[in-house]
Amino acid sequence: MVKTLTTFDEWVDLFKEWQEDIGLRHPVVQGYKFETKFGDLPTTEIQFGHFAGRRKWEKIREIPDQRIKDALLHLIVYQGDTEFASVEQQRRLFETAPTEYDLKTLARVMLEEMRHGWQMSHLLMEHFGHAGMLEARKLLERRSFQQDRLLGSFNIDVANWLDFFAYTQFIDRDGKFQLQMLSSSAFAPLARSMFPMLKEEAFHLGTGNSGLRRTIKAGKVPIDIIQRYFNKWIPTAFDLFGTDHSSSAHWFYLWGLKGRFDEGREKSPADMERLNEEARELYRQECEALIGRLNQGLRPDSPKLVCPDIRFNRSIGEHANRHYALDGTPLGREEYDSYLKSVLPSEGDERRLQAILREGAWIAPPGQEKPDESSGGS
Repeated sequence: MVKTLTTFDEWVDLFKEWQEDIGLRHPVVQGYKFETKFGDLPTTEIQFGHFAGRRKWEKIREIPDQRIKDALLHLIVYQGDTEFASVEQQRRLFETAPTEYDLKTLARVMLEEMRHGWQMSHLLMEHFGHAGMLEARKLLERRSFQQDRLLGSFNIDVANWLDFFAYTQFIDRDGKFQLQMLSSSAFAPLARSMFPMLKEEAFHLGTGNSGLRRTIKAGKVPIDIIQRYFNKWIPTAFDLFGTDHSSSAHWFYLWGLKGRFDEGREKSPADMERLNEEARELYRQECEALIGRLNQGLRPDSPKLVCPDIRFNRSIGEHANRHYALDGTPLGREEYDSYLKSVLPSEGDERRLQAILREGAWIAPPGQEKPDESSGGS
């Protein structure tokens, strides 16, 4: 793709080419009408940072500093990149859907992720001129399966339906946090974009949580395999919150571009040196609670699922490339590689799992699991 874009209609043509190129031809995704959606702002005033109390910016020309414009562009590009990447990660699951219900939920998740990418691309082209057009095109040029998406979690393969349920439980949950933090942005079009996206994201989280509960209820997939997929996704979800003591997060907050997850509810002043750490800790607590409720569906004599320690298998932050066990116990460098292989999904686990999935009846029918009202969006 080398075409220079001048209109959003031209971008739409490239979007259709992208769908075709990644093999997204299943009938259940045909005929969907993609559109931009905006919600109502709870306030038109900037809520935090240096410009607090002033009116939110409706146009890029209203932003008083080029550095703020560049940072805003960065945030929108990264959000859009995750949306298209997730579709690429999940594109091969249609043919192995366990039920018609799951096929339809997969289609809805993927269509809504594409709509979110569409929304971010529209913002880029509507507000950022040539730079936005260039970035909107690049969103459709990168490929998760070529390992060139912008964030590590979105270059990891989603190989099967247990992968998908763990992914939507934990990676999409990080997405909820990111969308919520952008919903208080000083750039009004971005903030308005977040409210419809959060409503749609809640369905994605519910899909993952329900799928895991149905899998546990059926009792066919061994708990140790489920745990290994938790171990695969949760540490990389921790990484998605960014580096510790982040100067970027500091400036995003000071400039009013990205708030705290609980902005508006949290009355204490923001610790701008630990914004990423505090959001990550809230996410960890939510994961702990969700896994605790999943454990309620296990037999009393079953091993329990756990949330990996925040130091385990990290690639970003102060714990990156250090050697910790799932419970946070330090390990020697010599033993760590073999330990890691023992607690992450292996080729043998994949073969065991595929055999179970082919047998069928590995997942309970929808609606038979106990509802978990806290599994969706905020």
